[in-house]
Amino acid sequence: MSRKTFVLDTNVLLHDPSSIKKFRDNDVIIPLVVLEELDALKKRSDELGKNARQVVRYIDSLKSKNKGDFNKGIIIDEGSKIKIYLGTKSKQIKNFPLPLDRNSNKILYISSFLKMEGQRVVFVSKDFVSRVKAEAMGLEAQDYENLKVSYKKIYKGLKVVESSKNEIDLFYKDGSLAVENSTFLPNEYCILKSLEKSSAICKYNAHSNRLEPLIEYKKGIWGIYPLNVEQRCSLDLLLRDEIKLVTLVGPAGTGKTLLALACGMKKVFDEAVYAKILVSRPIIPLGKDIGYLPGTKEEKLFHWMQPIYDNLEVLLGYTNGQGNEKSAFDWIMESNKLEMEAVTYIRGRTLPKVYMIIDEAQNLTPHEVKTIISRAGK
Repeated sequence: MSRKTFVLDTNVLLHDPSSIKKFRDNDVIIPLVVLEELDALKKRSDELGKNARQVVRYIDSLKSKNKGDFNKGIIIDEGSKIKIYLGTKSKQIKNFPLPLDRNSNKILYISSFLKMEGQRVVFVSKDFVSRVKAEAMGLEAQDYENLKVSYKKIYKGLKVVESSKNEIDLFYKDGSLAVENSTFLPNEYCILKSLEKSSAICKYNAHSNRLEPLIEYKKGIWGIYPLNVEQRCSLDLLLRDEIKLVTLVGPAGTGKTLLALACGMKKVFDEAVYAKILVSRPIIPLGKDIGYLPGTKEEKLFHWMQPIYDNLEVLLGYTNGQGNEKSAFDWIMESNKLEMEAVTYIRGRTLPKVYMIIDEAQNLTPHEVKTIISRAGK
């Protein structure tokens, strides 16, 4: 099978700085205009700037680690040939349909020129409009999907396992069940089901290689009771002190924040396992931003943290009876055991013995997630 020539748009490299290495055994063209755009972005302090610097450093390292040059192409370990394409000033494409005053059109111009030379060109871009223009010009265009994850393939943490009634009865009798030839992941939950309609909810313990029952909480957690199996498993995870990192994924309104806050209140105020609760969320507005907010940091954060206060009032309403939420709320805030913080200010902090809740974590970048995780613990 002949090699293909992949022409990369700037947004592909910014989306995945290691994307250059993903086109195994093919030719990768990086137009000069892409390098110029990366050079202009590398001074930024955000995620785009970080990715731009990473790409530029990787390209710079290719010359010292591999044979060849960027004019004729450098072959890397993955079998790809990386080439920096300067342009086609000496040879012009007659009647090129797009104006060359835009960088995206210049990249398409280079792709068209390479195709005219007989190469199997594939234009790769995250921009839908650029891909449409490429296809309209007769070029093969693809979206970069290497980092895309299907929701159906995301680890659910819960699965249904067919079992016999005898095994389920033995689980209830002994309080655990040995697992042979386990395909479970650590701390994975499962529902054992038999043909006789009996069932059991279990958690896999990787240390003992056994299925164990969930924690019982007959009185609820600050007035909260699980409404389905997923919520029950979530509460069990959040209540286990040996599990230090829990991620809850689900549609809006499924109680992720409420469950986490309820378990945090129990661990801090009831059991004193942690010194305080720290709740943080990204400062990202829904819709058009209303601009700067007046006041101190706490006053500015109040509006952003309103969803947390709403959940807290729900918990206090369940535990203290309707009408007493105000006094209980004031007591909790005055105890200094509940702290609200913007993700922006977490960098550099050390947070031992803190029950940390990161709300709306899907709005964070991988770098921000790593930074937050490294703040917790001793």
